[in-house]
Amino acid sequence: MAQIFSGIWALLIGIVFIMLGNGMHFTLIGLRGDIEGFSATELAIVASGYFLGFLSGARLTPGMIKRVGHVRVFAALGSFMSAALIAFPLLTDPILWTVLRILVGFCMSGVYVTAESWLNASATNETRGKVLSAYMIAQTLGIIGAQGLLTLGDAATAGLFIGASILVSISFGPILLSVTPTPAAEVTRPMPLRDLFRGSPLGTVGIFLLGTIYATQSGMGAVYGAQVGMSANEISLFIAMLFGGALLLQFPIGWLSDRMDRRKLILGCSALGATFCILGWINGPSIVLLMGAAFLTGGVTTPLYALILAYTNDTLDAEDMPAASGGLVLTFGIGAILGPLAAGAAMEALGPQAFWMVLGVTFVAIAAYSAYRMTQRPASPVSETDSYLGVLPTASPVAVEAAGAWAVEQGEIERGAGA
Repeated sequence: MAQIFSGIWALLIGIVFIMLGNGMHFTLIGLRGDIEGFSATELAIVASGYFLGFLSGARLTPGMIKRVGHVRVFAALGSFMSAALIAFPLLTDPILWTVLRILVGFCMSGVYVTAESWLNASATNETRGKVLSAYMIAQTLGIIGAQGLLTLGDAATAGLFIGASILVSISFGPILLSVTPTPAAEVTRPMPLRDLFRGSPLGTVGIFLLGTIYATQSGMGAVYGAQVGMSANEISLFIAMLFGGALLLQFPIGWLSDRMDRRKLILGCSALGATFCILGWINGPSIVLLMGAAFLTGGVTTPLYALILAYTNDTLDAEDMPAASGGLVLTFGIGAILGPLAAGAAMEALGPQAFWMVLGVTFVAIAAYSAYRMTQRPASPVSETDSYLGVLPTASPVAVEAAGAWAVEQGEIERGAGA
């Protein structure tokens, strides 16, 4: 195990630091936006800007890397992101914040593409599963840890934004100073959405709807907390709960995924997600119950992403999976752009509890479509499915493609062992 991580420790440390900074900024937008008097609709547009930038970065960064190389792209994106984080408290205007969020999203997506290219090149077929899992855990721990750092300052001042900028700047030190070969940036052209839908209707629709859920949770969670009167510390804990649940539920859902019809598991997780949203909706005054609802709702969201990816891989030929990975990331990104906009409009019209309503209705839509698809296509035998790997919704096409290739290889190994 030590040998596996000897070549990627710097990258993992850097990812933890950059997720600390990025995780702080996500929550700070809701906290500071409420202080500045921004409406739910305005903050929803700001939140969607990040995912617009993220989607653009995933498409454009590989070309940038081919022209000037990994190190220059990595350093340039880090510098722009660090500068943008400092600019937020200086430019307290919804339009300017939206522009800054697009820039931050673009930079983060480019960082992911670059880091994941390095990570993938450092792994072998035998170690790729462990390496990707460690990378995803590092990301999640960084996001959760960021919420704790928010309790050390006041969102009404520039201090926390400066702290986030410092963390992002520090994150590039271990990565850029480590002696690691720079790989080629190869990202397969995304499959056209029409072809992706034909190959896997549930995968396409499910990943789109899940994009709206994830972006609503991460982009509007702090806005909801501020509007229902939570303190800054309670909002930080609320966001931490949304991401912390995934650490607990990822393993049991992954274990079940390799042992049953994945459509039934998608249906079950979505139904549970809707149930947890109802608990959050009806128990608004209770902080304890709200934290529990956030923990469980967020806990099924991230595993659902990996579960839908695994199911889509099962329905496609191996040669189509690289292109399908890009198509799925694109579809997820479109949903992520639209999710906060829908939630913001609903919260503006119906009040902050519409946050739970929008999430719950979307979970129900995934469950209903899963049930419908089970009547249209027979289940694949469990023995013929590929393995599950816990990929985060923040992953770029590089990691999604690498995880898909690992799942196919691992599935073949397990089927060979059982033959």
